[in-house]
Amino acid sequence: MVGRNSERQKNFPRDAKPGWKMTTFERVGFIGLGGMGRGLVKNLVAKGVAVTAYDLNPAAVAAATSFGATAASGVQEIRDNCRVIMICVNEAEDVEALMTCRDGLLAGSTPGFIIVDHTTGSPQMVAKLDRMVRAAGGRYAEAPMTRTPKHAEAGKVNVLFGGEGDLLDDLRPYFELYAENVFHIGPLGHAIRLKLIHNYIAFANVATWCEGFALAAKEGLDLSQVIGIISAAGGKSGMLDLYGQATLEGDFTPLMSLANARKDVRYYARWLEEAGLPGFMAEAVHQTYRQAALLGHDGESCTAVIKAYEAVTGVEARVEPKGQQGT
Repeated sequence: MVGRNSERQKNFPRDAKPGWKMTTFERVGFIGLGGMGRGLVKNLVAKGVAVTAYDLNPAAVAAATSFGATAASGVQEIRDNCRVIMICVNEAEDVEALMTCRDGLLAGSTPGFIIVDHTTGSPQMVAKLDRMVRAAGGRYAEAPMTRTPKHAEAGKVNVLFGGEGDLLDDLRPYFELYAENVFHIGPLGHAIRLKLIHNYIAFANVATWCEGFALAAKEGLDLSQVIGIISAAGGKSGMLDLYGQATLEGDFTPLMSLANARKDVRYYARWLEEAGLPGFMAEAVHQTYRQAALLGHDGESCTAVIKAYEAVTGVEARVEPKGQQGT
C-alpha cells in the first residue's frame, strides 16, 4: 500500500553495482543528518532517490539540501508525505520520541508505512519500537550500521538487518545505494545485539591502546615507535589503524564521538547484566568513557578517552604530525 502523497521514480545510477537492475524508488523521508545520516542522504540523492530530510540542526539540513534533498518543516511533513522513513539519530530513546511526540511519526500515520531504524539502540528498545510500529499499521526495520562517516560518504557502510526476509527484499534496493554490504543477521533483535558486541569490542580496544599510549608517554618511551611495534604483532587492530596516529597527533575530530561510544558501551553493559553474565570488563570500559565525558570530552572523538589518563599523569601522549616532522 502506498501512503498519501507518496512519490515513485525510476532511477539509473551511473555508478551502480554490477548486476543492478532498474528499480522503482519511492520518496524517502530521512530524519537525522549527523555524520552517518549525511552520507546516506547524499548517496540516495546522487543515485536518483527523492529525499525529504529533517534535523534539529539547521546547518545539517542546509547541507542536505545542497545535495538536492528537500527540507522538511518537521516530523509531521515526513510522516504525511513519505511511506519509507529512515531514522539515524543518537539514541533509541530519541527514536521513540520521534514516534510518540505530538504530531510524531505514529500520530495519524497511514497503514503500510515502513520505519527503517539505522540508530544504534538497545535490544529492549528494538523490541518495543517494533511493537509500537506494528500497532500503528506499519513495519519496523532494524538496520544498524557499522563503519564510519567516511564510509557513509563513500556509500560503503555495512547494514546489519534483523527481521523478516520479505521486508529486507523491499528495502535492499535502497540499502545498496549506500552500503557495500547488507547482512541479514537473523530475526528481529539479532542485528542490534551483534552491533553492540562489535561496538563494545571496538571501543574497548580504543580505551586499551589509549591507556597504553598514556603510560608510554608518562614513562618516557619513544612514542613514534609505539604504533609500529604494536601493529607488527598481536596488538594490531582495525581501530588502531583508523585512529591511532591521529590520536598521537592530537586530532580528536569526532568522526566517531566519545558520546556515542559511551552510549553504546552503556547499552552493552546493561544488556550483559540482563543476560546474567558478569560485566566487570564492560563496566570498566563504560566508566572509563564516562570519566572522559565528565571532563568535558563528549563532543570529541572516542579517542579523547586518552585525556582522562592524561589528566591523571599530567603528560600528553603526542607526536609531531608526520608532515611536520623534521621541520
